[in-house]
Amino acid sequence: MRYISTRGEAKSIDFEGALFSGYAPDGGLFMPQEIPTLDYNTLRTWSTFSYPELVKELSSLFISSELIPRKELNDLIDSAFQRFRHKNVVHLARLKNGLNVLELWHGVTYAFKDLSLSCTGQFLQYFLKKRKRHITILVGTSGDTGSSAIESVRGENNMDIFVLLPKDLCSQIQELQMTTVIEENVHVFIAHGNSDEIDEPIKELFADADFARKYNLMSLNSINWSRIMVQIAHYFYAYFQCTPSMDMTPLPAVEIVVPTGGGGNLTAGYIAQQMGLPIQLVAVVNNNDIIHRTIQHGDFSFSGSVKSTLASAMDIQEPYNMERILWLLSDCDGSLIKTLMEQFYTSKNLTLPEGLHRKQTQVLLSTRLSSKVPGCRAQSKTCS
Repeated sequence: MRYISTRGEAKSIDFEGALFSGYAPDGGLFMPQEIPTLDYNTLRTWSTFSYPELVKELSSLFISSELIPRKELNDLIDSAFQRFRHKNVVHLARLKNGLNVLELWHGVTYAFKDLSLSCTGQFLQYFLKKRKRHITILVGTSGDTGSSAIESVRGENNMDIFVLLPKDLCSQIQELQMTTVIEENVHVFIAHGNSDEIDEPIKELFADADFARKYNLMSLNSINWSRIMVQIAHYFYAYFQCTPSMDMTPLPAVEIVVPTGGGGNLTAGYIAQQMGLPIQLVAVVNNNDIIHRTIQHGDFSFSGSVKSTLASAMDIQEPYNMERILWLLSDCDGSLIKTLMEQFYTSKNLTLPEGLHRKQTQVLLSTRLSSKVPGCRAQSKTCS
């Protein structure tokens, strides 16, 4: 499997290259050159798999066995999940009226990002030991990414992690999770500004190709493809747990509600849908509603400063993973995405082309909620 940039101008790379990259050299995000599609028999077979087994199967589709042999890949994923508190790693809680909640919070930091980052940390170690390399990881966080990233690499002597967190905008427990880790390779800085603003200097460092190469820079934010890849398993596991029968033709659809900020988990869900999983995705945002406005009206525009909410990890006005979704919707038209994204980042104002918006509304639903709107979850069948 090769990986190409959403903006179409960077050379293709393998999984190792994508893993150790931040943004692509042309400013885009790396994506698989092809999205594999799964037939009915494969879905039926996978329906009996545990969550770790699904992660293994999915990862093997996107990671060449020449890079990581299958047995070693399985071992890495098993090691990644050893610190999770639930015996099944994740758990589907069945509530009333057909509502289910997929519990993704059984990792070390109680954030769903522990799932993807624990695996990504193992993949990094595999290649670093093999290549005898050292890397510098840059992470900007609006909440839980920073602590999950730290836990995935803490204490390792072949990588240093630098985390920027916005002053007074993370929850107390998230801030303590980041600032109380005493390890030589962990460096945490509290910065003035919101989550989008602290991403700017990180983007500038990655844009300086000579600097990025000299210090072996990489990111563990969800610009990293490995994060998206592992999260695809959430949707397969949720579907197989919720579907009434795998013997129906066609297979029944399951609605999955996805709380989202940067759009990484939503991107993973859309890829699962592209692979043949019959799911309906509903993106749920807070007062920072750019994803909702994009889906509803094609209005991919900045609406002012980031608004602080109880869900600080979702307080994002620039959801960079929407670029991946738009790229897929455009039939991988890198030239179009380059034009659209350059307009967005220059003017903070973009109206999607009518055809692209129409395709988006056919595959994604959305809603906007605040703390003043109770009872939202009762509308969904399962929540991831």
